[in-house]
Amino acid sequence: MVDFNGTKSINKDLEPVEIDVKGIEGCGDNISDVRTNQACEREICPHDEFCGGCIYQGIPYEAQLNIKEKQVEELLEAKKVSPDRVDKIEGCETAYNYRNKMEYTFGDFVKDGELTLGMHRKKSFMSIVTVDECQLVHSDFNKILVGVLGFCKYKGYLAYHKKSHKGLMRNLVIRRGVYSKEILVNIVTASDEAGGASFDNAEFVEMLKKLDLDHNLVGVLRTINDSLADAVIPEKVEILWGQDYYMEEILGLKFKVSAFSFFQTNVKAAERLYRQAIDLIDALDGKRVFDLYCGTGTISQILALKAKDVLGIELVEEAVEAAKANAELNGLDNCKFIAGDVFEVLSGVEEKPDVIVVDPPRVGIQPKALDKIISYGVKEIVYVSCNPKTLAENLKYLEYYGYKVRYLKPFDNFPMTKHVETVVLLSKTKA
Repeated sequence: MVDFNGTKSINKDLEPVEIDVKGIEGCGDNISDVRTNQACEREICPHDEFCGGCIYQGIPYEAQLNIKEKQVEELLEAKKVSPDRVDKIEGCETAYNYRNKMEYTFGDFVKDGELTLGMHRKKSFMSIVTVDECQLVHSDFNKILVGVLGFCKYKGYLAYHKKSHKGLMRNLVIRRGVYSKEILVNIVTASDEAGGASFDNAEFVEMLKKLDLDHNLVGVLRTINDSLADAVIPEKVEILWGQDYYMEEILGLKFKVSAFSFFQTNVKAAERLYRQAIDLIDALDGKRVFDLYCGTGTISQILALKAKDVLGIELVEEAVEAAKANAELNGLDNCKFIAGDVFEVLSGVEEKPDVIVVDPPRVGIQPKALDKIISYGVKEIVYVSCNPKTLAENLKYLEYYGYKVRYLKPFDNFPMTKHVETVVLLSKTKA
């Protein structure tokens, strides 16, 4: 058995980018202040020239926050939405090591080159950059990536080719519990028959168990995926060792997170955002709440700690099953979850809410669902957004039909990337 612990993978033909950030304007010394430039703590990521994961490498963190804040402001102005109060954007405690999930792809950096494992190259569908020094993840992710890549090279496994549909190795998915310090590894391959090679399950597990990790490895999975789609599709999932989930906490509640469950990528930032969203609701005690687009029911269960009862609605059935299991785990019997399209489910629900919380996907809320939400005439709506563009469109629609944006606050939960979250409180002003 070859020991891959501590081995180093190098992208051929990839030279690190050397940029001196010490003299960049706005680079502060107080690293405890989230509005100072935390990018000054490190050199520019060596993968920055080619990796498409981050777009703000080398930009002082305060400048990143200003960019995102201005983006939200301009989108609202374009739709003529004027909140009564807008708070400054809230940044992260750290701009690094915050991601608790990564989905890597096997491939090559140049055509017919050596095996790589990582992220898609900027503006390239076929080229894959090995990101073994990524700064957005915990160092254990980089150790696992290096170990897995070394193992596959040693075994002579080939990457799955997106056009010829030949080859064994497709993806590596790593998930970790920030509070539990547990790690779950999922290797995604074609079937041995389709991939043209026999994947050595036992030796793969032994390699992972020998890695010097800070986290506790709790499970190793193998997902078989012979689909032609360029996505991780779990046609068959095998537990090679341990369990098929890890544990996590948010605001004191426990969550059992399976390999394919949606869960917040930055847990500590999500806690601040959720706390802000729930604090906006006036006198939550004794109220009935509808939590729409509830995912695995994280917000629903936090609401249920005070509310009379909570109804969570989510399109993805697996997420709803996870929500039910986690509510039981936390001893919450005042949560109910229904799988289905929000508009269709609400059309069959007789209960009327006192408060509505929405946390829609990036496409926002469709007009027929908005109409149904508006028809309840609730005094308060809390909107948690992951896309300021669709947020501005939805807020314009809600204002036209009698709601006013009372409060808005952006959150930067994903430093170095383009993404920005926003929490909004709307109140009913007219029929």
